[in-house]
Amino acid sequence: MADAVPSAARVERHAIARSRRRRGDVWIGATALVAALVALPLAPSSWHGPEMSAGLAVAATALLAGQRWAIAAVVMAQVLVAPTLAARAFLGGLELWPGRIAALTALVLIVPGLLATRRAAAALVLVTGTRRTRDTCRRFQLALIGLGAIAAIVPLL
Repeated sequence: MADAVPSAARVERHAIARSRRRRGDVWIGATALVAALVALPLAPSSWHGPEMSAGLAVAATALLAGQRWAIAAVVMAQVLVAPTLAARAFLGGLELWPGRIAALTALVLIVPGLLATRRAAAALVLVTGTRRTRDTCRRFQLALIGLGAIAAIVPLL
């Protein structure tokens, strides 16, 4: 049976975990915001760049403001903007400076958010009101990965 009053060590562990999670959120939010600002000038040459860059900037701002649900929006926006940035960075169509360099910089900056797909899936489960289980979180994570695969294939068609 659990204690009615949590021990001091347990409270301290939770406080440390919360501070680490907050630092991670700040890092993901800051890099996402900079990536959105770097990707925005590429907007006239991309098929959905302006919308996704703007959505990424708004979601990153919400995450920096302390809204933990925004990690899901940040990751979804990054998953959708990554194929556009990759096409601009590697397939050409832009001059090396500043176009391709900006696209490569934005691609590097979205990596921390893409690595947080598991946390985003857990947040997305809570946002949708679905019961949070390991299987549900795994399904949402696979759905995010599937969304990224579809977003990567559509520009090639």
